[in-house]
Amino acid sequence: MKNKYLLLAAAFFALSGLHGMEWPTQEGLMSRNFGWNDHGKPVLGVCFEVEGPIRAADAGEILFYNDPETTASQLPSPLGAWVALDHGDGLVSIYSRFDEKTLPETLSLIEKDTVIASAGKSGWSNDGGFLFSLFDRRERRWVNPSMIITPLPDTRPPNILSVTLSNGNNRDIKLSPGSARNTINQGRYTVSVEVSDTREGNGDRQLAPFRIVCSLNGVELGYLNLETFSVRDGIAMAYRNSLAPVQQVYAPYPAFEIGDIAFTRGQVTLEIIALDNVQNPRNEIYRLQVD
Repeated sequence: MKNKYLLLAAAFFALSGLHGMEWPTQEGLMSRNFGWNDHGKPVLGVCFEVEGPIRAADAGEILFYNDPETTASQLPSPLGAWVALDHGDGLVSIYSRFDEKTLPETLSLIEKDTVIASAGKSGWSNDGGFLFSLFDRRERRWVNPSMIITPLPDTRPPNILSVTLSNGNNRDIKLSPGSARNTINQGRYTVSVEVSDTREGNGDRQLAPFRIVCSLNGVELGYLNLETFSVRDGIAMAYRNSLAPVQQVYAPYPAFEIGDIAFTRGQVTLEIIALDNVQNPRNEIYRLQVD
């Protein structure tokens, strides 16, 4: 699993041509991260709780900022004060929800680590800080910054809070892990998993995992990768086995829909594995009697 992730990350680096991008702040705490289930919607970047300067993650050209002459209609949420910085190869970094009095005066080329704004509060933000996002214009997808920027050190694995099976009769069955025996009727069920992650040095703030995998009797049948969200005809799509609308994947708030599994009669073992962005794993085993 870890080697697979490293190969995917290396491939992404090779395609993007970026090797030295840094976080736009070294001081802030993450209040929300990429992929967090925000009441049925994914967070498309990293929200930082911080005061002080916001720095360019890499060298590039300022493409847009939200002065009265500019429209942000292509951006998916009320971002308040925001700046878009083009790094080449189609990759754009977006800094938003900061102090609207600190916007740049002109469009210009800037160097990495240049101060481009100050953390604050604007748009639909409840706390001071800012939101940092990455968008790949060539592939039309939002990118998890941890795919490009080295994640901060962390040894805490995610926590699997609950696993729920739902069938066409609108019945939800919450499974008990470990040696407990869960009994269900045969048929097809949708698997939803609630996972949260806490990071070292980030207090008790609950964050999203990086990947969730579901296997039945050792065979991988469902997974959710929070690496990117593609945009197809204006609809954000998550990678849940294949592309699926985020509205569907994020519907079982605060959980995530992982996949559909057909259960046949007999005794089966369901395993859920959750990994964070440095690949710390957490797994839970669920034993089921299928009648």
